Amino acid sequence: MEVSALWNSHTVSSATSIALLTKHCKWEFAFNKQTPSFRSRRSFFVVKNVASKKQTQKQQQQQQQQQQVKPDSASIASSIKYHAEFTPSFSPELFELPKAYYATAQSVRDVLVVNWNTTYDHYEKVNVKQAYYLSMEFLQGRALLNAIGNLELKGPYAEALKKLGHDLEDVAKQEPDAALGNGGLGRLASCFLDSMATLNYPAWGYGLRYRYGLFKQLITKDGQEEVAENWLEMGNPWEIIRNDISYPIKFYGEVVESSSDNGRKEWIGGENIVAVACDVPIPGYKTKTTINLRLWSTKVNSEVFDLHAFNNGDHPKAYEAMKRAEKICYILYPGDESYEGKTLRLKQQYTLCSASLQDIVSRFERRCGESVNWENFPEKVAVQMNDTHPTLCIPELIRILVDVKGLGWNEAWAITQRTVAYTNHTVLPEALEKWSLDLLQELLPRHVEIIRLIDEELVNTIVEEYGTEDLDLLKEKLNEMRILDNIELPCAVLDLLVKSHEIPVENSDQTEEDSESDEVAKVTDKEEEEKSTDEDKEIEVPKAVSPVDIVKSAFEPDPNQPKLVRMANLCVVGGHAVNGVAEIHSEIVKEEVFHAFYKLWPEKFQNKTNGVTPRRWLGFCNPELSKIITKWTGSEDWLINTEKLAELRKFADNEELHSEWKEAKMIKKLKLVSFLKEKTGYIVTPDAMFDVQIKRIHEYKRQLLNILGIVYRYKKMKEMSAEERKSKFVPRVCIFGGKAFATYVQAKRIVKFITDVGATVNHDPEIGDLLKVIFVPDYNVSVAEVLIPATELSQHISTAGMEASGTSNMKFAMNGSLLIGTLDGANVEIREEVGEDNFFLFGARADEIADLRKERADGKFVADPRFEEVKAFVKSGVFGPYNYDEMMGSLEGNEGYGRADYFLVGKDFPSYLDCQESVDQAYRDQKNWTKMSILNTAGSSKFSSDRTIHQYAREIWSIEPVLLP
Repeated sequence: MEVSALWNSHTVSSATSIALLTKHCKWEFAFNKQTPSFRSRRSFFVVKNVASKKQTQKQQQQQQQQQQVKPDSASIASSIKYHAEFTPSFSPELFELPKAYYATAQSVRDVLVVNWNTTYDHYEKVNVKQAYYLSMEFLQGRALLNAIGNLELKGPYAEALKKLGHDLEDVAKQEPDAALGNGGLGRLASCFLDSMATLNYPAWGYGLRYRYGLFKQLITKDGQEEVAENWLEMGNPWEIIRNDISYPIKFYGEVVESSSDNGRKEWIGGENIVAVACDVPIPGYKTKTTINLRLWSTKVNSEVFDLHAFNNGDHPKAYEAMKRAEKICYILYPGDESYEGKTLRLKQQYTLCSASLQDIVSRFERRCGESVNWENFPEKVAVQMNDTHPTLCIPELIRILVDVKGLGWNEAWAITQRTVAYTNHTVLPEALEKWSLDLLQELLPRHVEIIRLIDEELVNTIVEEYGTEDLDLLKEKLNEMRILDNIELPCAVLDLLVKSHEIPVENSDQTEEDSESDEVAKVTDKEEEEKSTDEDKEIEVPKAVSPVDIVKSAFEPDPNQPKLVRMANLCVVGGHAVNGVAEIHSEIVKEEVFHAFYKLWPEKFQNKTNGVTPRRWLGFCNPELSKIITKWTGSEDWLINTEKLAELRKFADNEELHSEWKEAKMIKKLKLVSFLKEKTGYIVTPDAMFDVQIKRIHEYKRQLLNILGIVYRYKKMKEMSAEERKSKFVPRVCIFGGKAFATYVQAKRIVKFITDVGATVNHDPEIGDLLKVIFVPDYNVSVAEVLIPATELSQHISTAGMEASGTSNMKFAMNGSLLIGTLDGANVEIREEVGEDNFFLFGARADEIADLRKERADGKFVADPRFEEVKAFVKSGVFGPYNYDEMMGSLEGNEGYGRADYFLVGKDFPSYLDCQESVDQAYRDQKNWTKMSILNTAGSSKFSSDRTIHQYAREIWSIEPVLLP
């Protein structure tokens, strides 16, 4: 019997049994006519087993009526008490905050499951084309407030919890952030899911269920320390583990020929594990549409446990296979400096791709019924690869189509290219993944065969495009574009090149005179040869170089360099669309990163400027400002149609709006003051400017530039009298947040330096409230939801041309923060939308960077005296005994790895200081500052993820919204 992955087996009879049980509970549940909506919904919260086709028309009508009626606070309170009693994760004696959270979350999930099942029941029936978004990260944040906000049930839930003795906000704080991501990649993916559901697009997300996340960040006297996340320690009330949805995943083994003649192979032996589905509902805003985030966990079948070894005392051997399987989903981005670490990362990526594609193919076949036409697969399925991590989707889909479903190579390759698309998120070479061919060959031998075939097709295309006459040009293009790097050319291509460089033989008929002339010439040559002196004989005449030698010497791999598989190139070749995530980034992708591919296939390349969901990142995290926006724009429509934010422009000078705007900001600043005290122990004044930089710690994001600017500010303050300081400087609280990757030593040095500067400045009685420096530990979505609404100046100061887009800049602008930044990523478009006068711009432009680095390499760069001054101040030891020579050494010299100021901190430092002086001056004029803040919010309408998803849907996925009946 066919059963949808989202259909549960709960029945009406089981709900009736629960209703009978409730009569004997110490809490009243009374499923009576007074409050039928929520209770009945809970009783029947799982939709029928649709595959059975046995549900009566009366039951269908009853469910539709139940879904149309929203629960009131009394029925919600009853549901919460029910879950506290019957689905407990805690002892029954008390109803404290953790228990209240879990019971509340489970009651919300009941509502979601109805919509969830209804959504996919409908999708199954109408067999719509569906998009599948594959990402190694989904940084969801807390789910409770977002879910009840999208369901428009925040008021009833707050009232219900109040009746039960708890405050909704206190209950919501009990939820740990889902540790399924780290930076902007995961936050973007989560915003996209919210928009897909809100806009009623048929779509799913696929990811991995990381048990310990990336890491939990602790800040100690030694800087950043990492410990495992514990987000699943108490369970996750939002997820449903689908034990009936699992797929085999294979590693290692060998490939053998199949008896078929269509290129099919058999992959046998090796290590076998199982990927099990775990589903999380994603509700849309003001819609019943509730889509799915399917996360994979890994295990082995129980028979793999070696009971004999266990009983003999060899416990490690007994559970060795279990641990190998389970650790695939332990950690996000495990350290990859070791061979074992690289192997584990590759296993993670393949697990995501293989399990997801097997699931997608299974769903396609089920929806097709008995008549499966594989040519229609791209008409029903769109697969989006979020960065290069899911690249193995390409060879894996081909493997499934050829080896499992029996399609021919050409058909499978064409289907794959029409199905898959790729989003590029970086221009950093180290982030454009390259895997060792030897590792891939060992771990995924069948996929290497497929990749070789794809590479051979690409090589033939390149040869056809550029010809064989100019071997230097051809070599340049092959080196740039091939998927296989530093690997010999296919034999057929080598033969072609050799033939094209052979000296042609003249076949024309010769006259007798010609023949005689040739004979005379031969005799003359022989005589001349005999007359040559002994000395002449010692001179060696160079042999003619054969075409084989010419070609081999031109294209022979370098034995001193590794053999690699370039995943980004595979993405470009294997997909039908390639998009960047901001206008400037997409131009860099076309003109620099993939220029040769762009010249070959210009139709593939697109721009899709990122966006963020205005529901979570303004509506729910900043209700004070949201109410003001609703008042002045006339409705809540702006939460879906963000274009309405532009209506604020006509009120930008209104004094009443100014007053309300400043009051809302102060409420958020006071909340942040309490938060900082709780998390760091530091006490700050809300009257200071709140200056924030919250990003993954990386040299190109230039937290080092920010903190050196603060150090310079501190030094100048120390040189002044108290009166001079007060007149010269605006009080500032400078806040940092972000994680440095565990093995990124330089980034961890920067974290240590920021905390050392804070420890010195924050305890300096001469400075007082004029300057505070705070590093917020363990930055995540929930922390951002406190920081962003309170921020007045946010820093987006990456080296121009190196940030693909950024999304925090969009969130800050939406919440009325002013931005200081370079012309990088989405900053360019934000500045255009909010107005040049409302954006603090500094620094070199992207098109200047290459020449500036060359200037440095040539020894022509002359540092600003202020930069030399601040470096000397740091080296003086004023911030403690820690040796910062290595960190500061990155800013010194003209060449060398980790030196020569590759990220141009020194070059942009004077421009940055001047711009910060402009910020101080602007902040003193609070009336104009408030106007600028309003105009930032008004100009942020473009940066909704709704707009981005509409563009993906229309221009890449070719899917349409599907409204539920």
